[in-house]
Amino acid sequence: MSIFSKAKSFKGGVHPSEFKELTEKSAFEVMPNPNMVILPLKQHIGKDAKTLVKKGDTVKAGQVVAEPDGFISAPVHSPVSGKVMKITKEKNVSGFPAEAIIIKSDEENEIEFMPSLDPETVTPEEIRERVRLAGLVGQGGAAFPTFVKLTPPKDKVVDTVILNGCECEPYLTRDDRYMIERPDEVITGLKIIMKALGVKKGSIGIENNKPEAIDVMRKAVAGMNDVTVDVVQTKYPQGAEKMLIKAVNGREVPPGKLPMDVGCVIQNIGTAIAINDAVVKGEPVLTAAMTVSGLGINEPKNVIVRVGTPLVDILEYCGGVKDTAKKVVVGGPMMGVAQFDFDAPVMKATSGLLVLTEEEINNPEETPCLRCGMCVDACPLNLVPTKLARFSQLGRLEEAEQLGITVCMECGTCAYTCPANIPLVQWIRLGKQNVIRLQRERQSA
Repeated sequence: MSIFSKAKSFKGGVHPSEFKELTEKSAFEVMPNPNMVILPLKQHIGKDAKTLVKKGDTVKAGQVVAEPDGFISAPVHSPVSGKVMKITKEKNVSGFPAEAIIIKSDEENEIEFMPSLDPETVTPEEIRERVRLAGLVGQGGAAFPTFVKLTPPKDKVVDTVILNGCECEPYLTRDDRYMIERPDEVITGLKIIMKALGVKKGSIGIENNKPEAIDVMRKAVAGMNDVTVDVVQTKYPQGAEKMLIKAVNGREVPPGKLPMDVGCVIQNIGTAIAINDAVVKGEPVLTAAMTVSGLGINEPKNVIVRVGTPLVDILEYCGGVKDTAKKVVVGGPMMGVAQFDFDAPVMKATSGLLVLTEEEINNPEETPCLRCGMCVDACPLNLVPTKLARFSQLGRLEEAEQLGITVCMECGTCAYTCPANIPLVQWIRLGKQNVIRLQRERQSA
């Protein structure tokens, strides 16, 4: 059966140029340990971790150097053995300075792992505790502490786990390579997630621009009655949770609700691999798998690097940047963050590092809104981006709130389609932050 014959999808979305050919055939390379790592205490959604070490301490790879502070938080482990040089505020890839532990690597590379657990006999409680201790966060970009997703409220009935293998952002091929190179560990990770949640049905959603991954994963699930491979249409943002749920099983997540409210839990392919490694190997989160790509990098690659590795080290490992390079982005080109300081470190959920040229950026001047409605047609959440952006500009926050600005997932489809080149998603993001602040002020009043 052709992978294009019954590809599922959702309303709206866009089809940006993919550029995946730059790295889709490149197997992962393991980059040598850096001389220095910078470990932000906040590499996840929620509260910052609390440091457990001080300047001058000697640490091993795998040692917890910062513990979680609250339910929605995650520990930080040293990815290298070495000496704590200082604890201070440092730049990071989010663009905001944050408290970080700086460790100088030594040549010993002593590693401290946790005991291995048998995936066949491990209990749901043991899985959640292992995932918590390993410091796992979602690899799809949001960096939500994984054990929280594996601990749904008692009033939420979950019946389906969907692994997100869409990787709908242009350029990125990390998840594609994971499925091709480590299919059995993807399945083991999925089965562990299903066991933790008491779920009997699992699915792997893959865009139809990944024929090799689809073929490999179909062979991996052959003979299984509880896991399927669902081929979905190649369209951005197909990998967004609500869009993937709609495409795979037809359920719609209402505005303001979560996948759990319709019986689903979504995890990324990389998260499944990390769960496998934590349970089966006892390995905490020490590395980040990422795509380094773009027409401005000399040697595009898929690499595995130590968390905390400065971006400049990775760029050098990939042959350096070309003279034509104009912009460096962490993440994908649609939702990633442009970088101004290449000493910023890789974090747990970093999935890509792009070096883009003028040809790829294509950033013409902004003109007045044409009222064409293209942004409305493209929005996968049925919002009215042009009005939301305008209300944000004018400070009309109550009206923006009524139109659903907090529902926006900031995917960037509106800005991508806008013929007037209005930075819609940037205005919406600003307005969303202001509305959330307003809502907090109301609650505290």
